[in-house]
Amino acid sequence: MRLDTVVKFYSESERHYDPKAHGYVGGVTLVATVMANITELGTNRSTELLGSYTANSKVVRLVDSVPPKWSYLMIGDIDKKYRLQTSRQTQKMTSLLVGEG
Repeated sequence: MRLDTVVKFYSESERHYDPKAHGYVGGVTLVATVMANITELGTNRSTELLGSYTANSKVVRLVDSVPPKWSYLMIGDIDKKYRLQTSRQTQKMTSLLVGEG
C-alpha cells in the first residue's frame, strides 16, 4: 500500500456565532498534515455500509493516528471538504470513510 496523497485536517472549533455581527466569526485552523492512501468507495460497499449509494465517498487509510479534534479534511490540492462518516482503528492503521460535505 502506497501512502502517496497529502491529507490536511482542519478544525472549526474556534468559529462561533456572534449575535452582534449576525453571523459566524473566527477562523479555520490547520490541525495536521499527513500522508495517506486514498481509494474510492464502490457502489456495492457503499450500499452495504451506508444503506444507500453516496457519490464521492472515499476511504482514507492512515498509518499515523488521526488528530483528536478535527472538523473536516481536504485531499491533495482539491478544494473539496470531506466530513467523517465512519472510522475503524486496527493495530497497524486507521481507516476513515469520508464523504463530501
